[in-house]
Amino acid sequence: MEGIEEILRGRDKLILSTGNAEIDKKIAEGLPLSSLTLIEGENDTGKSVLTQQIIWGAMKQRLNVDLFTTENTAITFISQMESMSLDISSYFAMGYLRVFPFPNQGKKWHKEEMDQVLQRVIDFISKSKAEVVVIDSLTLFTEYTTSDAVLTFFTNCNNLVDYGKTIIITLHTYAFDEDTLVRIRSKCDAHLVMRKTQLGNKYVMLLEVVKLRGALKTTGNLVSFEVHPGYGMKIIPVTMAKI
Repeated sequence: MEGIEEILRGRDKLILSTGNAEIDKKIAEGLPLSSLTLIEGENDTGKSVLTQQIIWGAMKQRLNVDLFTTENTAITFISQMESMSLDISSYFAMGYLRVFPFPNQGKKWHKEEMDQVLQRVIDFISKSKAEVVVIDSLTLFTEYTTSDAVLTFFTNCNNLVDYGKTIIITLHTYAFDEDTLVRIRSKCDAHLVMRKTQLGNKYVMLLEVVKLRGALKTTGNLVSFEVHPGYGMKIIPVTMAKI
């Protein structure tokens, strides 16, 4: 029995669970650790909700997480998590989760300033104790810099992955030209695309698992879900062609 437990613990060290067995089952039991994941989509397609679920999984695995967010403050982030029945307040208090809000409004950046910010983020991640880093979202950063600077940022993230970091980045598809998107996607170990689709008289979120290197199992490819207050992400059955 001790040998089996050691094997199971070793397996757990290879993946980052979402903390939701249903969702994990659809994305090859979870994301591979020491990897770079891109979560891409338009506005209001569930990118932040998915990252919040992934952060919850990291907390349950006692992993340290740094969140760089242009979407929330620490207080609003914790409140949003609680609304999904994901209470992370104790993990936050114990230091497993650190939240770094980035000013989203009222400031105009020069290209040189933003290039320095991107480099400082890389420097900070490299020295941080956090095993998991979430950037939600990168779109604001890219509004004030060049495609080359963004691609360099992703290259630097790849280098950090080689040293054991697990990095998850969300971005809005509209913020990049197709050539830049293709190059960004190629640098990532996992590529998830979020969409919103209408089923009957309601809208649901659709997650497409485009790429997942090092997956323990074959992915389900398409995952549909709803977000219910007080419950969180709920997988719903849907039969539809790949978009």
